[in-house]
Amino acid sequence: MTVDKLVESISNKSDRIGRTVNLMEVCGTHTMAAFRSGIRTRLPEQVRLLSGPGCPVCVTSDNYIDHAIELAMTENTIITTFGDMMRVPGSRGSLSLAKARGKDIRVIYSPQQALVAARKNPGREVIFLGVGFETTTPLVAWTIQNAYSRKMPNYSVLCAHKTIMPAMRALCDSDDVRVDGFLCPGHVSVITGAEIYKPLCREYHAPCVIAGFEPEDILLSIDMLLNQIISGEASVEIQYTRSVTAAGNKLAQKCVNDVFKPCDASWRGMGVIPSSGLSVRSSYKEYDAELKFPRIRVSEVKRDTGCRCGDVLRAVITPSECGLFKKECTPDNPIGPCMVSSEGTCAAYYRYSRIDE
Repeated sequence: MTVDKLVESISNKSDRIGRTVNLMEVCGTHTMAAFRSGIRTRLPEQVRLLSGPGCPVCVTSDNYIDHAIELAMTENTIITTFGDMMRVPGSRGSLSLAKARGKDIRVIYSPQQALVAARKNPGREVIFLGVGFETTTPLVAWTIQNAYSRKMPNYSVLCAHKTIMPAMRALCDSDDVRVDGFLCPGHVSVITGAEIYKPLCREYHAPCVIAGFEPEDILLSIDMLLNQIISGEASVEIQYTRSVTAAGNKLAQKCVNDVFKPCDASWRGMGVIPSSGLSVRSSYKEYDAELKFPRIRVSEVKRDTGCRCGDVLRAVITPSECGLFKKECTPDNPIGPCMVSSEGTCAAYYRYSRIDE
């Protein structure tokens, strides 16, 4: 079906529903794709797209950034990380600022490059900043297995990996957030499979459609969600069938379960969500940076910057409702992580709001 036909179908169905429908793009990549393609401008007013907590950089806490900077300050260490993390502000500055002060912090493009850095620097400690959802976690687990099998003593991971389902449950439990259906993350679902969303449908009567990233994918997924709402159903459907199966990638799941175990995790704006994080199992404890450098302890610091990234991540407000947006907070001077990340909601609004508002 063409884009025009899909838009027409969505418009007709929203008329049948007769009220505003809130659909959440859980994944930051969907948020950016919806803006970039102009989908938001084609939707009827009754269909609202809300941005969710699916950007891993955006939900990383100040405390984690502070911890990473303290590790960078430790003698003989090399910090390796993805580029998005460099400018995220903690309570004591950013990794970019620490690098400017002479600390050895290196931007890499895959976790494997961190392992290569450890092999090339046997006399130094190489620490990878493990941030990401189910999409990234298998690769990081593989580096730990690889370091273990090669008996590499100078590699470790500062782990802040998260899983998306507990966050979606927390949103459903929140009194502040009303979501009529979820555009579920395509990349995450490639690994997890579609089955993981079934409890959400059953317990919260929340329609779920796993969406691809092309404009036609997103529009068709919205149309599928409206079908469920009209019929009063709540099930899991896969629109992104070219990549996602019901069971997911079993090999990747096995790798992750071998290395990591569930733990409570702190989410920016959402607080601590039980069993929403992953920590390194004791069988690989020598690769857990938190245990490897026990003297480094960072206390939580509350900053009062006026930044409302936490409310943006819970879809309680849009970025333009934050008093700092496009004023004190810009891509050149980000106050919060949603303006830093390439998948951040504030960055997407900043870049595309002229055509969206």
